[in-house]
Amino acid sequence: MRVCCQEVKVQGSLIRIARLDADGYDSLDNPEVLLNGLRQCGARIDLLTFMQTLPQTSPKYAYPMEWDNLAAVPVSTFDHWWTHQITPEARNRARQAEKKGVVVREVSFDSALVKGIWEIYNESPVRRGRRFPHYGKDLDTVYREEATFLDDSFFIGAFLDDKLIGFVKLTADKTRTQANLMNILSMIDHRDKAPTNALIANSVRLCAERGISYLVYQRFAYGKRQPDGIMKFKQVNGFKRFDLPRYYVPLTYLGRAALQVGLHHRFVDRLPESVFGKLREFRNAWYKRRFHLRESA
Repeated sequence: MRVCCQEVKVQGSLIRIARLDADGYDSLDNPEVLLNGLRQCGARIDLLTFMQTLPQTSPKYAYPMEWDNLAAVPVSTFDHWWTHQITPEARNRARQAEKKGVVVREVSFDSALVKGIWEIYNESPVRRGRRFPHYGKDLDTVYREEATFLDDSFFIGAFLDDKLIGFVKLTADKTRTQANLMNILSMIDHRDKAPTNALIANSVRLCAERGISYLVYQRFAYGKRQPDGIMKFKQVNGFKRFDLPRYYVPLTYLGRAALQVGLHHRFVDRLPESVFGKLREFRNAWYKRRFHLRESA
């Protein structure tokens, strides 16, 4: 839905929570305007949530808040990142891609790119132990989904013999202060060529060339989850944890009550890590048996 010139999505059935469609990718400059618009939109919305963006790490507003986090690389120059911010392991992996014939370049958004993305999406029904939500989508659906935020997005492709084996969709905020890795994915069959490392390196280079100060790779940590492979990948590539305020503003009595008892969080997020970890292990093992999977990247 569109409210006060903002694209807003509303999720939940019992507790209806609204957030910007670009939540985490862009800032909300005037929350009161949007709050008034949501109160008058005619739909039941119990809570509005939004997060500050970098570099504003101190709370700006008096609304109820909790600490959220992002994984981000502060970008000055590519050489500084390459020399001082990443580990030798990350440098070696990025060089490995080039040695094995992977060519990485910025690409236009067109039907050829979408077809390549569609082929990557449909390589495997499971990635990192979870059902992959893009598996099985048709070309038209992939085109519509990748066409979001086009005015603020850049695409980088990793090619092997002119075949797309990995891609990045970078989406910048309105101020061009941060660019988020909205999508980054490579083919499992070519993980030995380290295309994802090469894509990260070229994303840093693009940010440096365009004067974008932060490259963001989603969250650094997720709830109570213990450090895992993706967190290590972020660390060796120079991503650091930045804690940022996330606000939850009640719009109804139900929203206020839900906030007080913690119903604005998913039930699974309240499980102890010892329990959730066992559930993940069971899920991973079940998917491997069902789909006869090799280890995915």
